[in-house]
Amino acid sequence: MAPVTSLTASVHQRLATALSAALPEAGSVDPLLRRSDRADFQANGILALAKKAKANPRELATQVVAKVESGDLLKEIEVSGPGFLNITLTDGAITRNLAARYADADRLGVATADDPGTTVIDYAQPNVAKEMHVGHLRSAVIGDAVVQILEFTGETVVRRHHIGDWGTQFGMLIQYLLEHPHELDHKSDTEDTAASGEEAMSNLNRLYKASRALFDSDEEFKTRARRRVVDLQAGDPETLALWQRFVDESKIYFYSVFEKLDMEVRDPDIVGESGYNDMLDETCRLLEESGVAVRSEGALCVFFDDVKGPDGNPVPLIVQKSDGGYGYAATDLSAIRDRVFNLKANTLVYVVDARQSLHFKMVFETARRAGWLNDEDVTAYQLAFGTVLGKDGKPFKTREGETVRLQDLLDEAIDRATTVVREKAEKVGLSEREIVENGRYVGVGAVKYADLSTSAVRDYKFDLDQMVSLNGDTSVYLQYAYARIQSILRKAGEARPAAHAELELAPAERALGLHLDQFGESLAEVATSYEPHKLAAYLYKLATLLTTFYDQCQVLSDDNPTEVVENRLFLVDLTARTLHRGMGLLGIRTPERL
Repeated sequence: MAPVTSLTASVHQRLATALSAALPEAGSVDPLLRRSDRADFQANGILALAKKAKANPRELATQVVAKVESGDLLKEIEVSGPGFLNITLTDGAITRNLAARYADADRLGVATADDPGTTVIDYAQPNVAKEMHVGHLRSAVIGDAVVQILEFTGETVVRRHHIGDWGTQFGMLIQYLLEHPHELDHKSDTEDTAASGEEAMSNLNRLYKASRALFDSDEEFKTRARRRVVDLQAGDPETLALWQRFVDESKIYFYSVFEKLDMEVRDPDIVGESGYNDMLDETCRLLEESGVAVRSEGALCVFFDDVKGPDGNPVPLIVQKSDGGYGYAATDLSAIRDRVFNLKANTLVYVVDARQSLHFKMVFETARRAGWLNDEDVTAYQLAFGTVLGKDGKPFKTREGETVRLQDLLDEAIDRATTVVREKAEKVGLSEREIVENGRYVGVGAVKYADLSTSAVRDYKFDLDQMVSLNGDTSVYLQYAYARIQSILRKAGEARPAAHAELELAPAERALGLHLDQFGESLAEVATSYEPHKLAAYLYKLATLLTTFYDQCQVLSDDNPTEVVENRLFLVDLTARTLHRGMGLLGIRTPERL
């Protein structure tokens, strides 16, 4: 179906045409339209235009009103104050617009971007042979939401999980495994992904601790382990085969955590540090030959005028160390080359901790100087995120002061949510299977929503009691709003949702309808700015407007004419579809019964 023109866009067009007709010499003029508490919309653009044209703003506003074509869209336009326009729509226009959205079951009338491109999103970057902890949560959750939103708006999205799968610690691990060949046998034959993942991580943990202890206590082993790093970097087949076992075992664990997070991570999207090995030498050569990087004390460095240390001396980006080894910068710059020239990306988005901002600032500037990025055709952006804090406002730790394991955090959220669901289960008539399933959806949804409803760059407190609350700005509040609508639709009997544009709308119906109309525009803004929290805010307001609607407008009532019942069923069903679609784009499920 064709996208539905929003009411905002329709009003904007009528006013812009009237402005041009009233003052032709001004050319194209923005009426500066926004939602208003006094009417449906307010237009403020006449004030600036009158000042420019040296005209009386109130007189100009009156002239504009005379030129506006009302049709069946505009009910009233009032000149207010020094020259504002207060605009009220007809009830029929609101209902007809929503009916067009309702007819487009899949996209709800939302248009795709005018000029979509290709975006590579780098997110969810765990490390091989290491447990995922609370610090990995935000990159995964924010990145996944941005992927879903951009794909829905028509962008071609390439997912990249830049896992830590290379480095000196693998020499230690591989050498130990060579000398203890049965230590990494993955014996699990269970189909339970979580159990299999736990076993894989348990094996890796045990191996890491044993190899570390030997590395620290046995000088001969330490020498052999360091030699093994050289073999790995040189591509020795036996060493690479053992390295691959670590990667494969780690993926079993990664996938179990991502499955619990209700996130799809596909094998071809995982391109770790090792994936750019063959490019490192050429990246360094290109930077040195172009003069972007220079040798300093044997290392290949890039210097910046605005990056200095506490002593006032320049702090360089080290691309290649003086011993010939490569740092993170060489890998990140090679990844940029691959994403720009091989994947043909227009935009690179890195969902990375704000504490790495200086590193990425220097990497992006280096790539710009080299001509791999520019500010027009190919741009890079760090979607920086803050820290997850405990209730005490300090970085989230266990009671023992350890970093919180991501798996434990999710398990606790699911347990807590399942308790909440179980308390309501008898009233709703949920089976044990539904209780368990909904407990998972509510628990994981609560964790994701708490993260996504906060501006990414801000820190936020991890408070499970608040997250699974039925009151306030929580995922559970939105999920219950959706489930409540489904309950009403089931109770409707023979009454079916149907739009009746001839009906007069109550204030709560109008407010709900006008907000539903803004879904597409809200999504377009979120996709442009990479700010999922604005979608969460839109959905929370939708749920609060629905609550007001319930309080003021009874849906199923014998006192209501059939047309009113049908129209209200249509309004709540469109609200449910919008909640379902919006929550889905945030990676959150909406159970039918809760």
